[in-house]
Amino acid sequence: MDSKPTRPHRRPPPLPSKTSGVWPVALLVVLCFAALPLFLALSRARPTLSDVSQMGVTVTVHDEDPAGTPPESSPANRDRLLGGLLSPDIGESACLSRYKSSLHRKPSPHSPSPYLVSRLRKYEALHRKCGPGTLFYKKSLMQLTSAYSMGLVECTYLVWTPCGGSHLGDRMLSMASAFLYALLTHRVFVVHVTDDMAGLFCEPFPAASWELPAGFLVHNLTQLGRGSEHSYANLLGAKKIKTDDPAGVRSESLPSYAYVHLEHDYQQLDQLFFCDDDQTVLAKVNWLILRSNLYFTPGLFLVPQFEDELRWMFPARDTVFHHIGRYLFHPSNKVWELITRYHTSYMAKFEENIGIQITTFAGSKVSSEEYFKQIVACTSQEKILPEIDPNATSSANEAALATTPSKAVLVSSAQPSEYAEKLKAMYYEHATVTGEPVSVLQPAGAGKQAPNQKALVEMFLQSYCDVSVVSGRSTVGYVGHGLAGVKPWLLLTPTNRTASANPPCIQTTSMEPCFHAPPSYDCRAKKDGDLGAVLRHVRHCEDVGDGLKLYH
Repeated sequence: MDSKPTRPHRRPPPLPSKTSGVWPVALLVVLCFAALPLFLALSRARPTLSDVSQMGVTVTVHDEDPAGTPPESSPANRDRLLGGLLSPDIGESACLSRYKSSLHRKPSPHSPSPYLVSRLRKYEALHRKCGPGTLFYKKSLMQLTSAYSMGLVECTYLVWTPCGGSHLGDRMLSMASAFLYALLTHRVFVVHVTDDMAGLFCEPFPAASWELPAGFLVHNLTQLGRGSEHSYANLLGAKKIKTDDPAGVRSESLPSYAYVHLEHDYQQLDQLFFCDDDQTVLAKVNWLILRSNLYFTPGLFLVPQFEDELRWMFPARDTVFHHIGRYLFHPSNKVWELITRYHTSYMAKFEENIGIQITTFAGSKVSSEEYFKQIVACTSQEKILPEIDPNATSSANEAALATTPSKAVLVSSAQPSEYAEKLKAMYYEHATVTGEPVSVLQPAGAGKQAPNQKALVEMFLQSYCDVSVVSGRSTVGYVGHGLAGVKPWLLLTPTNRTASANPPCIQTTSMEPCFHAPPSYDCRAKKDGDLGAVLRHVRHCEDVGDGLKLYH
């Protein structure tokens, strides 16, 4: 059989190269990058990094000095900005405490929620647009010359004014609550800074002031009270504001401003502020003036229309004052110098600082001697401070001074020397059973500083303590441990002069301050009721039986 002729073997045609079509694209990309700087340089309106990002180009910015300022993701900057709570847009020299105060505390385990951070940045933009001194503020002032509010306005305002004679601790708690209310209702927060508060705090908002300028058209703000003509309660009673159909109320039918009275003596019509229908109507009043000596934040959680926003801002509800207080309150450079000088000279060298804040109230049935015994019983039983050995003198501790971890006790009170000197004498005369030395500190300068300046210094020093022991009902104590982010030991109030409190103290399960005088009217049930039983996270306080407090 003849064989078929053999065909020469042919290789298959080569596959297209994987890179053959890529090099023109790569060249195009390189040319785009090369042209980008020229485009930026020649552009009259130079795009921002966000504009460039929207073009689909990824831009990495390198610090010219690698050994210089660490990136924002570094632990140092995270601490300085408190997890994003603070904006970096305020220069350090303008307010030293803003970025340095947190360095005196252990890092907070409580991070602000991303939603809270976002809301604060949006508020700052609103304040820049509408705050005192802006064109919108000047236009809004003119509304006060009218008898009525206006609809569709660009900016609405909340003016906070202090109660005469109230302690700085009361005022700070009230301001924190008022700012949260402004945040919830998209109002611009403006503070009436009286002479006794001048120079205490830095401006908290970038590129805008929170201080109410002179010449405000509503005069005698500090004289406003429960019976004022423009108080919300009186406006309701006179039928100048009606809440029968909240959604149907027009701004033009409402007064140009209303005064909200939230002091401890407020009555039921004032308390309707915490009702949903009333908030719907108040939202249409252009200017609100608020005066309070209470931490009324728990009451805001009882308003249904605020529930979702508050839940997103504060998933851990017992951190409200911790975050708002650290955002809002920064001692001025003058006050900060006093704070940091004392902390550096006396507190920084100890491994553990224990704060004892003592407040005695008018009409208290407890003698100072009994109260001191209660403090000692609390700190020894709860192992906060070591017990003394009555059979050993303090010289037995001297050998341990160089090697034993040391503790310091910072005692602050309206009568600091009385309690501090007794505690100092006790540890000076006797050794401790553990051999651990204890130093007793008390801030000085009571005669040299104005009362509010002294109070602010002591509250911030207390906030740098690792453990907090405070008198029940003390708003000064609330501020100190709230800024620190620690759950305090509360010194309970004995029932009479002779009987000791049993137990002498308890540790709270929430670091939130107490709302001492909450409303008695239950808006949901439309009758008086126990508001400590309405929501799981709003319950009664450990130190004030009728008070309300936020719990996680």
